[in-house]
Amino acid sequence: MDGGLLAALADLVLPRTCAGCAVPGPVLCRRCAALLTRPQLAQPRRFPSGFPPTVAAGPYAGPVRPAVNAFKERGRAELARPLGTALALAVAAVLSGTADGSAAGRPVLLVPVPSGRAALRVRGRDHVRELTGRAVAELRAAGVPAATARLLRRAGRARDSAGLSAAQRRANLAGTFVLAPRLPAVPGDAVLVLVDDVVTTGATLTEASAALGATRPEADTPVLAAVIAATPRRDPAPLPPEFRARVLSPYGTGRSDLVDRLSRPISGD
Repeated sequence: MDGGLLAALADLVLPRTCAGCAVPGPVLCRRCAALLTRPQLAQPRRFPSGFPPTVAAGPYAGPVRPAVNAFKERGRAELARPLGTALALAVAAVLSGTADGSAAGRPVLLVPVPSGRAALRVRGRDHVRELTGRAVAELRAAGVPAATARLLRRAGRARDSAGLSAAQRRANLAGTFVLAPRLPAVPGDAVLVLVDDVVTTGATLTEASAALGATRPEADTPVLAAVIAATPRRDPAPLPPEFRARVLSPYGTGRSDLVDRLSRPISGD
């Protein structure tokens, strides 16, 4: 039976609602999906030393927050398509925002931040890997030579970070990420982009970036990062000089063609 017909029949029995605002209709309505087409630099309240240049597709607030959590924690797998598209947009934006354009035309490897074993057992799947696969497909369709590279794994057990301060999260995650034992071949000119669902304090991306960057100390392009959403800041910290030197806001110097192509309305169907 046709997949579209199956979806229509399922809607008759179990009407769908938007995962962001709960109105009846697509899994992500147009209004909520539009919130994920506004790439922005992620700016933790206090920049951890070594925090990679990171772009988010939208704010981790309002309807975006329940939408991300519905996919991550409640198993709404149908959100993989719109959220994966949003992640691809964030990747495109951080690539276009490199200060010297050094990422242009080079192979792009998306490195998913690995989940802990406990989280994998509870969820029954690796949601970041799912999103990464979707993002790679979108980027390839837009002409970007992108691929997934599972270069990292978790070492040891970090406790649940809920309720921890930014400093406590960094201490909790110290040494958590190590290189995978069987590394796939990485082209010398490849651009490495860490990908995750959200960024709040920046501790996870900082630790993962340190593990990844240690393999390429002489690389002319830093490890970059992209996420679906970032915690918005009313009073963001000033960009550190070294951060500003490595990446510019994608909208501070004009939109790239790549970002324009991926900024089309995200389908929630």
